[in-house]
Amino acid sequence: MYHLAPVIEKAVENLEKFGVTRGGLRSRLAGVVARAAGQLLVRPDESEIQRADEVVKKIYGLLKRRGVRIRLLEREVYSGALLYELGLEKDFAEYAQRVARFFKEAGVREIVTVDPHTHYILEKVYPRYVPDFDFKVLSYMDLIDSGGVAVKNFAIHDSCLYARFLGRYDVVRKILSAGEPVEHPYYTGRDTSGCCGGPIESLFPDVARKVAQIRVRDLAKLSRDVVVQCPICYVNLKRASNGEVRLYYLPEVLL
Repeated sequence: MYHLAPVIEKAVENLEKFGVTRGGLRSRLAGVVARAAGQLLVRPDESEIQRADEVVKKIYGLLKRRGVRIRLLEREVYSGALLYELGLEKDFAEYAQRVARFFKEAGVREIVTVDPHTHYILEKVYPRYVPDFDFKVLSYMDLIDSGGVAVKNFAIHDSCLYARFLGRYDVVRKILSAGEPVEHPYYTGRDTSGCCGGPIESLFPDVARKVAQIRVRDLAKLSRDVVVQCPICYVNLKRASNGEVRLYYLPEVLL
């Protein structure tokens, strides 16, 4: 998901530029252009690709430091989270079956996830669509510890999935406690913190941006430094921030 996020960002940028989401003739013509020049239009910024590389390497290093032994597959497979979250249920069901077969053929028994969307889909949703999906799903956050935090007095933007549906709200705060995050009963509360606007940015980028702008405004009241746990959150808050806040992925700030 970290590497998919820069592609999503570039795709949404061009959807807005060419008016694909506005409907009518202009939208249809823009759609033709987008399909014809798809690879060029969604080519992400090299700096964001490098950042994604470094974040995943950092997670691997944190796991290795704790003595967690993991194998990396020669070919990474996508969970299909966005298919499910955007309502393409039939496509998701077929795709999930293929992913499960891939894991079984690769001899996988346990899966360590690095983002909330992948974790939620694999742990909570796959068992409903793949009857024999018996893999143990772990979050990297449950397996690491913090040797310190590189920034101080930052605000935490919680992933809705981690905080409300996966029970990781307190885990995040334990990991980041040394950085003395600035908390607020409403803006960073478990059940009251605002959404980033995703993952509907590819369908309704204008709506996603408005939601993200509200969230950026609220976070900026607490700190200019904001730590996020989700690549989708990162993309939407970045698009809306206009430099108002500095965004960090959680692994980036850990020592």
